[in-house]
Amino acid sequence: MKKLTQKMEFKPFCVLVAIILICGVISGGDFFKITIVEGHFYGRLIDILRNGSRYAILAAGMTMALGTGGTDISVGSVMAIAGAIACSIVDGRILGGLNGNVFVAVLIALLAGALCGAWNGFMIAKLKVQPMVATMILLTAGRGIAQLIADGKIVTITSEAYYNISGGYILGLPVPMFIAVGVVILFLLLTRSTAFGIQVEAIGVNPGSSRLAGIKVERNLWIIYILCGITAALAGLIESAGIKGADCNNCGLMIEMDGILAVAIGGTSLAGGRFSIISSVIGALIVQTISTTIYAFGVAPELTRVAKAVIVIVVCLIQSQAFLTQVKKIRIGKAGKKEAPAV
Repeated sequence: MKKLTQKMEFKPFCVLVAIILICGVISGGDFFKITIVEGHFYGRLIDILRNGSRYAILAAGMTMALGTGGTDISVGSVMAIAGAIACSIVDGRILGGLNGNVFVAVLIALLAGALCGAWNGFMIAKLKVQPMVATMILLTAGRGIAQLIADGKIVTITSEAYYNISGGYILGLPVPMFIAVGVVILFLLLTRSTAFGIQVEAIGVNPGSSRLAGIKVERNLWIIYILCGITAALAGLIESAGIKGADCNNCGLMIEMDGILAVAIGGTSLAGGRFSIISSVIGALIVQTISTTIYAFGVAPELTRVAKAVIVIVVCLIQSQAFLTQVKKIRIGKAGKKEAPAV
């Protein structure tokens, strides 16, 4: 039991279960209701799994970046680029000779995401630009690139094959959920079955010492940010497929903050050196559960950002050693006063 409670995933999982149970009690049990229509499952829990898949996919890539002490705030713009490319190919606006081939469109969009990640990796690994600044460049320019690809318009498509990326079902469950599970399994294999995971943690603790120990820091940083770009592109495909079009102005807007929040809630140190893919996925589900709950109970959507801001503050305080030390001193001080004999 002690080993279980000490696992990084334990606390986020307990928080997720607690939030779901509270929602169930408040809703009178409606929160747990699942209906089957034409062999497909529907309900708020299913909505959380479907809509939380994007966050889970983003969180998997973001965990790697934060694990090295970096970050990637360009993922929203990369989502917009990937959606614009895929929808434009399916619509025949670009590469019309492909006849709207969905498979090729998805492949090229993922390649574009990898190139965006490679650009970030080049800026960070080779030019030694701070990750926040380096990815801010693509954050700003990326959405403009997406708008140029889409000719400044919302590209709408009618392809059912493309729509199934988001709206399809397998065994009655949403396709995005299976995509997210596949991504998470691949990341787990990469970080737990190879030395890559240990190298990421080492880079996060001390990149200089890692380099002296023989770890190829620059190469690993390239790989990490390329993975971030691919996961962002995949999330962009799911989002654009869900609305049957590419809305470059709104696709992935501010989602980078949700991705970072999901990873932070999962317990990954924002300073680097400690991470868990599973914890980040649980964090993503917590973020989505909060959003779904607020919308389901008719609370003003603006409060979603307030709730997330409060969570960010709490997470930052929990991870602040100075704050925890101060709290410990206060508790010891109070305990000392109670035990002091009366004069």
